[in-house]
Amino acid sequence: MLETSPELKYCHKRGEGDSMPAVQFGSDKTMRIPFRRYGLMGRLKRIFLWVLAIYITIPIIVKLCPSIQAKLVFLNFVRLPYFIDLKRPQDQGLNHTINFYLQPEPGFNIGVWHTVPSLMWKEAQGKDRDWYDNSFKSTHPVILYLHGNAGTRGGDHRVQLYKVLSALGYHVVTFDYRGWGDSDGSPSERGMTLDALFLYHWLKDRVGSKPLHVWGHSLGTGVATNLVRHLSERGTPPDSLVLESPFTNIREEAKSHPFSMVYRFLPGFEWFFLDTISANNIRFTSDENVDHISCPLLILHAEDDSVVPFHLGKKLYNIASQSKSLIGHKVQFISFPDSLAYKHKFIYRSPELPHILSDFLGTTHPHA
Repeated sequence: MLETSPELKYCHKRGEGDSMPAVQFGSDKTMRIPFRRYGLMGRLKRIFLWVLAIYITIPIIVKLCPSIQAKLVFLNFVRLPYFIDLKRPQDQGLNHTINFYLQPEPGFNIGVWHTVPSLMWKEAQGKDRDWYDNSFKSTHPVILYLHGNAGTRGGDHRVQLYKVLSALGYHVVTFDYRGWGDSDGSPSERGMTLDALFLYHWLKDRVGSKPLHVWGHSLGTGVATNLVRHLSERGTPPDSLVLESPFTNIREEAKSHPFSMVYRFLPGFEWFFLDTISANNIRFTSDENVDHISCPLLILHAEDDSVVPFHLGKKLYNIASQSKSLIGHKVQFISFPDSLAYKHKFIYRSPELPHILSDFLGTTHPHA
C-alpha cells in the first residue's frame, strides 16, 4: 500500500528529478564565492601575523643570544663554493700553488695557500713545500691577502685575484682564519688579527728585505688595519697596505648592510643589533687604526658596492688623508664607476688594475 501511494511516488520522483539538484547547485555556487573570499583573507591575515611575530622575535633572540650576531658578522659557517677540496688548489686552476698548515698557537692548525708568480709556473710543477719556501728568495715581491667573511681561501673571486696578482709577478700567500674553511678554532676579531700577525712574521722571516705588502678585502680590511697598526706602532710597517672595499668600523658597516634594511628604522635598532656586536668584542675600527698607520695606503672601491657602501670607503679615505701618521706616505683612493658593475667582489676584473698598482707602488710590474 505504501509503495503505491501517489503522494509518496510524487515525492520520490521529485527527489530523483532534475529541478531540485539545479536549485541546489545554483545556491552552492552563489554561497562559495564569499566563503572563498573570507578564506583567502583569513590565510593572508595568518601569514601577516606570522611574519610580524618573526620580525619582532628576531631582535629579541639576537639580544638574548649575542653569539648569533657574531655568526652573522663572520658567516664562517657559509662555505662557498661547496664541495671543494682545499688541499687541492690545483682543482681551482692554481697549478702553481701549494697547500700547507701552520700553527699560530699550540693545538690548532690554519690552512695556507702559497701561489708563486706565474712566470715560475713550469718550475713549480710537482715541487714540495721546501721548494716553495725557498722560492721566497727570488726577487719577486710578496702579498699577504686577508679575505673577507663567508667562504674560504678557495672562493672564486679570491682565486681570480690570486691569478691576476700572480700574473703581475707577485707571490700571493693567503689563509683561512681560525674557524674558517679547514682551519681549527672559533672565529673572533682578536683571533683573526693574531693569525694575520703570525702569518706576517712567518713571511717576513722568509722574505727578508724584499717588498712585503698587505691586501685586505671587505671584513679582511678590518683585520688588515688591525695588523698594520700593530706593526706600525712597533716600527715595522709593511711596504704598503691595500684596502679593497673597506668600511670605517663594524657598527657603521652593520648599519649600512642590506640585511639591516628591514630593521634600520626600528626603535632600539642600535641597542638590539649594534650594541650586541660590540658585546662580542667585534669592532674592526679602521677609522681609528688609520691614525696609527705609517705606510703607503691604497683604497679601491666600486661605486655600485651594495655590501659595503661606497660612501664608507670614501669616508675612510677622507679620515686617512688627514692622519698625522700617514704624512709623507702616499694615500690614494681609486673608485670604479657603477657602469662597470664590479660591485663588491669583482674589482679584479679591471684592466686598469695592473696600472693602478704600478702607479701606487712606484714601480713597473716585477719580472723574472
